[in-house]
Amino acid sequence: MRIPTALIGCHVDRTAFDYQVRLSLSALEPGEGNRVDAELVIETPFQLRDHHGNRHELDPGTGSRLAPALDLFRRTVTAVDIRGEGALQLIFDDGAELHVSPHPEYESWSLTGVGIEPITVGPGGQPDWHLP
Repeated sequence: MRIPTALIGCHVDRTAFDYQVRLSLSALEPGEGNRVDAELVIETPFQLRDHHGNRHELDPGTGSRLAPALDLFRRTVTAVDIRGEGALQLIFDDGAELHVSPHPEYESWSLTGVGIEPITVGPGGQPDWHLP
């Protein structure tokens, strides 16, 4: 599968929490509208290193414990990587880093939308990641 490098330059336009964590990501193409309009859905525990360097172990469905993820709102993705069996890493313009690893039993994350290929990292992960 291809690493979704089209996310570079995307802004986090919305954060939403319930039993999942959802980030709406978009980037405009000058004069043409949205280059990318995507949604990242995280369904398993993940890590966030905030712009101060503090590490947070976060878990969807835990209410106010997800507060550190609110700081991603209006941040811009500066780098994206997927390693191993589907470990997602997003780096943001303020230095924050989001890491989502594959889960052995559950779907860990998915990405859908316009301007990117859909990705679902299911139980155990997804091998064979490469740059477009």
